[in-house]
Amino acid sequence: MQRDTGPLVPLHYFGFGYAALVATGGIIGYAKAGSVPSLAAGLFFGSLAGLGAYQLSQDPRNIWVFLVTSGTLAGIMGMRFYRSGKFMPAGLIAGASLLMVAKVGLNVLSRPRS
Repeated sequence: MQRDTGPLVPLHYFGFGYAALVATGGIIGYAKAGSVPSLAAGLFFGSLAGLGAYQLSQDPRNIWVFLVTSGTLAGIMGMRFYRSGKFMPAGLIAGASLLMVAKVGLNVLSRPRS
């Protein structure tokens, strides 16, 4: 019998992609509008998401930094999207953050109990 080796794509791969998306969004915001707060927030939250993804790669049970980062961004950018109605960048980041929270949640719920 074959052993189950886990998900097809490990969660931390999505996490590193998400971190790159957040950081790139901050850089683009700075390049297009000269927004230093956008650059600082993008690099800060992108770095936290990258740290969380790294922690997930080392120990899949260590979800808290990644979960708090993506949850916070989902809330903040979700409110910005609700107020402005503009998909870029608030809607994109809010949607991606919500998907990451859901992915981590599903990963936790489908994990065998120890």
